[in-house]
Amino acid sequence: MKILCVSDQIDPLVYTTTIKERFSDVEMVLCAGDLPMDYLDFIVSSLNKPLFFVFGNHNLDQLNYYVEGYKDHYDLDQPYQGSGAVHVGSRTIYQDGLIIAGLGGSMRYNRGKNQFTEFQMMLEIIKLIPRLIFNRIFRGRYVDILLTHASPKGIHDKEDRCHWGFEAFRWFMRTFKPRYLIHGHIHLYSLCDVRVTDYEGTQVINAYSHYVLDSSSPPPSRRV
Repeated sequence: MKILCVSDQIDPLVYTTTIKERFSDVEMVLCAGDLPMDYLDFIVSSLNKPLFFVFGNHNLDQLNYYVEGYKDHYDLDQPYQGSGAVHVGSRTIYQDGLIIAGLGGSMRYNRGKNQFTEFQMMLEIIKLIPRLIFNRIFRGRYVDILLTHASPKGIHDKEDRCHWGFEAFRWFMRTFKPRYLIHGHIHLYSLCDVRVTDYEGTQVINAYSHYVLDSSSPPPSRRV
């Protein structure tokens, strides 16, 4: 299966009238956050394929319609237009033979929306565990893809606190053995920047801008 992964930047190779021809063999779309919802709507309506996403730490105007607990949940100044995309933050789904879990947000750095301490992110993972165990019993594995916004600690992350990765994600990979962890948040400015890394058998992929994943053949990577 070919999966179009996007995050953080509106890519002119995706946001174009030729998107259907360029990505004609894509069967699913995953968004790792920090993209406006109308961009996701464009991708869904153009490709007519399922799109699953998590929120990052930017472009959060419609976060309140997907995540409980925000005071502006019924703010009429932000009318909800609907979307063909499916939010998978802090939940798991089963689609076309793949088990996908989502964990959105970034490391907490200024008390903004959708930011988490290391402890808080571990609590989000704990919420997933009952469903992961269900998957292991009835589908033979915990999860195939972990979709996140932030990266794991020490893998593709940066030195500034905003772009720190989560140690909790490394624990998740060691424990539940996903085939892929797909993240955003870390911008790539050079063809020499590392996009794919292997960690304990999991391919960690930076989806910045866009990346096409062929789940039938593991991509080349460096090992941590």
